[in-house]
Amino acid sequence: MIEFDQVTKSYTQRGAPRGRSVNALDEVSLSIGESEIFGVVGESGSGKSTLLRLVNALEMPTSGAVTVNGVNLAALWPRARRAQRRRIGMVFQQFNLLANKTVAANVALPLSLHRSRGGFRSRAAEAQVPPSRTQDRAREMLDFVNLGGHAEKHPAQLSGGEKQRVAIARALVNEPDILLCDEPTSALDGQHTDEVIATLLRVRAEMGTSILLVSHELEVIRGTCDRAAILESGRLTGIAEIAGLGAREKYDSYSERARAYLEGDQE
Repeated sequence: MIEFDQVTKSYTQRGAPRGRSVNALDEVSLSIGESEIFGVVGESGSGKSTLLRLVNALEMPTSGAVTVNGVNLAALWPRARRAQRRRIGMVFQQFNLLANKTVAANVALPLSLHRSRGGFRSRAAEAQVPPSRTQDRAREMLDFVNLGGHAEKHPAQLSGGEKQRVAIARALVNEPDILLCDEPTSALDGQHTDEVIATLLRVRAEMGTSILLVSHELEVIRGTCDRAAILESGRLTGIAEIAGLGAREKYDSYSERARAYLEGDQE
C-alpha cells in the first residue's frame, strides 16, 4: 500500500552557507499494509510531518522512492499527482471547519471541490456521486461517525471531539484508500480522544481504509495502531509491534521509552 525505500528529504537551512542542508528524513525505509493502522511517533522536529507530506505527494523525496498503491509518486506528472491526492483523506490537529457552513455542508465540501476540478479517482467518485446525492452522502458519513443529528448545526455549536469527528467524516466522504491523521487528538481531552480512537478503529474495520496516524501521544498510538515507526532527528530508529495499554516510565532516550512503551515492556 505505502512503501518508503531509503527515503531522504533535505531542506536548505535558512541563513546557512550556500549548499548547507538538513535532513528532515534520513534514509527511511518502511512498509504499510492494506487496512493497517500504522503509527508514527517522535518528538518535535523528528520528521513526522515531512513523512505525511511525502505520502500525500505535497513534496518529493531528495533521494529514494515513495510508492503508494504500486505507483512511484515522483514519476507522476503534476495532474496525476493531484489525482493521487484525491485518493487520500487528511485529518489535522486543527479541525479546519468553515464556520459559516453547516456541519453537513462542511462534510460535503470535498465532493463539490473535486467534481469541479475533474479527474476524480477515489472509490466513491468512480461511481460519480451526482450533485443530487451530495447531501445524502454527507449525512451518511455523519451517521457513520455518530453525528447524524448534528447535520444542520454550525461548528461553533459542537465540542472539540465532535468537530474532529466531523473532520473525519469530511475526509472519508469520497471513500479514500488512505487516511492520513496529523496529531488528531492533541487538542482534545481524554473522553473526546477515546471517541476519535473508536471512530478510527471503526473506519478500518468497516471501510478497510489504511490509516497513517502521526502523534506524539504514545497512549493514542498504542491504543489505535497495529505497528508504529519511531523517528528521531529524521532517522527511523525502530518499528514497534503494538501491545495493550500500560504505564509510562523514564528512559535515557525518546526512542528507548517509545519502543518499550509501545511494545508493552512497561507494566
